[in-house]
Amino acid sequence: MKISDDIQKLLPFGYLFLVIMGILKESFFYYQIGINILKYSTIMDILISPIAEFTSHPIILISILSLFVFHSYLPKILTKHSQKKFVQKAFELKPTEAMSQTEIKTYFKDVSIKSLAIVLSSFFLSYGIAGGYFLSRDIKNNKLKFQHTLNFNSGESQQVSLINNNSLYYFYITKGSKTIKIASVQAVKNIEFTKNTMIP
Repeated sequence: MKISDDIQKLLPFGYLFLVIMGILKESFFYYQIGINILKYSTIMDILISPIAEFTSHPIILISILSLFVFHSYLPKILTKHSQKKFVQKAFELKPTEAMSQTEIKTYFKDVSIKSLAIVLSSFFLSYGIAGGYFLSRDIKNNKLKFQHTLNFNSGESQQVSLINNNSLYYFYITKGSKTIKIASVQAVKNIEFTKNTMIP
């Protein structure tokens, strides 16, 4: 019951942390291609950004779930192996000889939460920075994949490299161009996807 209570107390702060990390990731990503993404996002886009990121690829989802499972067991692991030097160094543990059992449990829980926060921060920030860098490099070097066709309500169709989309806009580059375009979701009738289509 105690663990359940602790989790319930941490959930609001944990989700707020993930939302902030999602905003930073998106900001770093889009900044490198000249877009202030917050101007094109709704509150709902911001709130679901962590969930959208976690479920964007099966490998990412499995890795994140494994990360949460591991850190849920980390306090027990630290309790058992806290005397090992590599564990002390990896988690920067302080001596626990003068602590009571209750204090030790609380301390290792705090270490686990701190470790999880650091890993998640590294994931979001590195993903945003690296993703934006590689995308801007591919745009510059004409190495984009043009796997989507946007069919607009006006009857016009364009073969594009779809960068991303949210609830209001599509962000894309048309074939033969290096300029990022933004189209309203309402202006697009449907999207066609073709695998392994690259610019010559």
